Amino acid sequence: MSWISNFTRPMINSLFSRREVPENLWTKCDNCGTMLFHRELSDALYTCPNCDHHMFISPRERLAALFDSGVSTAVKVPDPIADPLHFKDQKPYAKRLADARKAKGEHEAMIVAEGKIGEITSVVAVQDFSFMAGSMGMYVGNAIVAAAERAVKLKAPLILFSAAGGARMQEGILSLMQMPRTTVAVNMVKEAGLPYIVVLTHPTTGGVTASYAMLGDVQIAEPNALICFAGPRVIEQTIREKLPEGFQRAEYLLDHGMLDRVTHRREMRDELATLIRLLMNERPRSHGDLPAPTPEVLPAPEPATE
Repeated sequence: MSWISNFTRPMINSLFSRREVPENLWTKCDNCGTMLFHRELSDALYTCPNCDHHMFISPRERLAALFDSGVSTAVKVPDPIADPLHFKDQKPYAKRLADARKAKGEHEAMIVAEGKIGEITSVVAVQDFSFMAGSMGMYVGNAIVAAAERAVKLKAPLILFSAAGGARMQEGILSLMQMPRTTVAVNMVKEAGLPYIVVLTHPTTGGVTASYAMLGDVQIAEPNALICFAGPRVIEQTIREKLPEGFQRAEYLLDHGMLDRVTHRREMRDELATLIRLLMNERPRSHGDLPAPTPEVLPAPEPATE
């Protein structure tokens, strides 16, 4: 073998061979089409730096960005009866549920955790739209009840991030029963004198909007989130009229008194920390390395002497 075949040919092949590039290295913005480097997008909490579009963020990443130092503890949620109606459409419900769990790596459509936000112990429930469209079934009902009970036990505020296509049709009337059930759970938190804050994310629709998602003491939404009971296309087909621009979006609902705030995702943690400290009658947080200043105590005046 000559030096040409031993050294030159392998070198040429290496220069022109196709290099494998990880598929998840870049993400395309759903709104403006900009190609975004995955690490840069993750650091921006999945908001596009070009058009500020809020993209999907997983519940785990949301919780890590929300709690102090990203530290939280899972709250146990009891499992309901599996496939109580033995429902079958294109595939059996049990198979559809198993496929969703395998694909998403999550047990169900809601995660509940506890930890500190702005040094205040809080209970947070996050709905996962990527898991069967975040549909509200018996497990989601159990999760909200468990979150409410944990908040009352800890005397902590309850924060809920909603994202759902509505009730889960595969559980029929049992999914609709979660609407009054979760309303009772929310009232339990309020009767204990604890804050219940809802953050509506894109999209929040159907029976979720008609129950626990619109019962917050403070209603916050992410920019341009779709928030409705029936979707705009259904309404247009029913009333046979063109809806106003931005109808049922977060900014439209804010202008019409349905929301208290529309807050950017990168500002959400500070917003919630300020709110829960205010609602829990705690002193405002200090920013920076220095502690909050202590009130100055003036010395008592000396008694007058003749």
